[in-house]
Amino acid sequence: MKKVVLIARILLGLIFLVFGLNGLLHFLKMPPMTGDAGLFVGIMAQHGYMSFVAVLQVIGGVLLLVGRYVPLGLVLLSPIIVNVLLFHALLAPEGIVPGLLTAILDLFLLWAYRLSFRGLFDAAPEVS
Repeated sequence: MKKVVLIARILLGLIFLVFGLNGLLHFLKMPPMTGDAGLFVGIMAQHGYMSFVAVLQVIGGVLLLVGRYVPLGLVLLSPIIVNVLLFHALLAPEGIVPGLLTAILDLFLLWAYRLSFRGLFDAAPEVS
């Protein structure tokens, strides 16, 4: 089981490191998006939102690859994955498969590191 967790962690970390760096350095050629998806991405890129997300992707990817603070990396990357899934489900369904792959890896790693998140789900004592 440890090997499967290691493989999932490295794979998810590499995905976000590479695509986060691409968001900053633009070394992978991407075809321009059309329609509402293109307008949405264009507006976010114009105002610096995509650069901020790319920085979070790089930080989260590095944390997963290094293997230290993996739960923090998952906390940074999980909202990004949700947004990727929503973007593709609502605006560009043809590109949803990579988002689904990252979501599966993320959910598996969240489950594997579930003890790190147990404080979120413990019943809080009543305050008097």
